[in-house]
Amino acid sequence: MSLDFLPSKETKVHFIGIGGISMSGLAEILLQKGYKVSGSDMKVSETTLKLQSMGAEIYIGHKAENVINSNLVVYTAAIAQDNEELLNARKLNIPLLTRAEFLGKIMNGHKYNVAVSGTHGKTTTTSMLSHITVHADLDPTILVGGELDLINGNVRTGSSEYFITEACEYKKSFLSFFPYIGIILNIDADHLDFYKDLDDIEDAFYHFAKLIPDEGYLIANNEDERIQNIIKKVNCSIITFGLTSGDFTAANIVFDSLGNAAFDVVHNNNVIGKVHLNVPGKHNILNALASLSCAYVLKIPMDSAIKGLETFGGTHRRFEIKGVKNGITVIDDYAHHPTEIKATLTAALNFPHNKIFSVFQPHTYSRTLALLDDFSKSFFNTDTLLLADIYAAREKDTGIISSKILGDKIRELGVRCINFNDFNSIVEYLNKEAASGDIILTIGAGDIYKVGEMFLNK
Repeated sequence: MSLDFLPSKETKVHFIGIGGISMSGLAEILLQKGYKVSGSDMKVSETTLKLQSMGAEIYIGHKAENVINSNLVVYTAAIAQDNEELLNARKLNIPLLTRAEFLGKIMNGHKYNVAVSGTHGKTTTTSMLSHITVHADLDPTILVGGELDLINGNVRTGSSEYFITEACEYKKSFLSFFPYIGIILNIDADHLDFYKDLDDIEDAFYHFAKLIPDEGYLIANNEDERIQNIIKKVNCSIITFGLTSGDFTAANIVFDSLGNAAFDVVHNNNVIGKVHLNVPGKHNILNALASLSCAYVLKIPMDSAIKGLETFGGTHRRFEIKGVKNGITVIDDYAHHPTEIKATLTAALNFPHNKIFSVFQPHTYSRTLALLDDFSKSFFNTDTLLLADIYAAREKDTGIISSKILGDKIRELGVRCINFNDFNSIVEYLNKEAASGDIILTIGAGDIYKVGEMFLNK
C-alpha cells in the first residue's frame, strides 16, 4: 500500500465524523500504518472507543479548535458546509479532502482496484469478494460498509496490489475513485435529495464506468436496462452476469430450508462449478455471480473462488440472525429502499416461520417523501408491520412527511400496519403478540436494530 500523498508519519490527519463506518475504516488504515490521527463525532460509540484504543485522539462534539494542530482534514459528504471544524480548517488554510477524495488517493497507490457500485448489494458483494480474495491468499486491502467477521470489522490492511472497496454513488462520491475493475450491480432511484431523477443517477454511473481504463474491466448486471445503456458507451473490457443472461449465469437453482440458494455457475453456456450459498435470498445469487465474475477477471481458479464464497455467512445487519427467544427468531436487516425491503421480505418467506412481524424505521425524510408510493407497496409479504418514526440522520424535519402519512398509505393497501412513537412500545407489543415459530424482522439503516436487542434482552 502506498500513502505517498502524505508527506510523513508526522502528518496529522483529522476526520470530521470519524465514527462513521467508512471514515473509521480510513482512520484505522492510517493508524495501522503509524500515522497521527484525530477525529470528532457527535457521540461516543464502540467505533470511537476502538479508534481511541489504537491511538487516535477523539473529540466528542464538533468544535472549531479540534482542527488547530491538523495537517489535513477529511470530511464526509454528510457534513454540512457550515460545520465549525470545516469553517475553521478553511480559515486556517488547512488542506481539505472529502472522504471519497481521500479514499481515491489511497486507491491510486494500488494496481488492482476493485470498486463495487450499485444502488443495492454493495456491502454484501464487497464482503463476498473479501472472502474470495482472502481465501485465495491475495492479501487485499479491504473497505466494507458493514462489520464483517472475517476481518474483525470493516477494514483490512493488506500489503499487496489488490484493493477492494464499496463505491457509493451518494453525491457522486465514486467519481473520485480509480477503479481497474468496476462493478455495477444495479441502478435504481435513490438519494433524490441530491440527484434530479433516475436519468441523472444513470449518468453518474456512466461517468463512474468511464473511469475504468481501457485495459480494465466493467462487470455489469446484464438484466438491468439502465446498465445496458452504459455498456454500449464504454471502451474497457466488459464481463456481464445475470440470472438467465450474461457471461456468468445461474442454473438449476434450489433453496434449502433456510432460504439459501444452491446453483450451478454457468460461464458461456458451460457449467464451471456448483455453489451453495450461506446467505438467503434470490438477490444474493446475483451478488454471488458478480463476485465470481470478478474472481474470473483476477484469475482466481473457480474452485478456489467458490470455496471462498461458501465461507461467507453474511455481514452484520444484512439478514443477520440476532437470536431466538421463546421460539421467536429475531433477524435484523439494513434494507432502507423499497427494492431492498421487498428482497429482504422475499428471503424471509423462505425462512421457516409462522408469522412475520416487520419493524420498519424509514431512513431520512427526503427518501421517504421521494419514494413514498414505492415504500407503501413494499410490505405485502409481512403479516404485521410495526412502523417507527422516521430516522432523521443528516436531515431536519420540515413537517412535510411522517411515518403516520406512510402508515396511512400502507393501510389503504390492506396491509396490517401500526404506528409507534417509541421503541419501548414496539417491544411491549411484540411481547404480547409474537409467538413461538414467528419471525421478528427489524428493517432500516438507522438504529431500529435496538428493538430486536431490547426484545431479546428484556
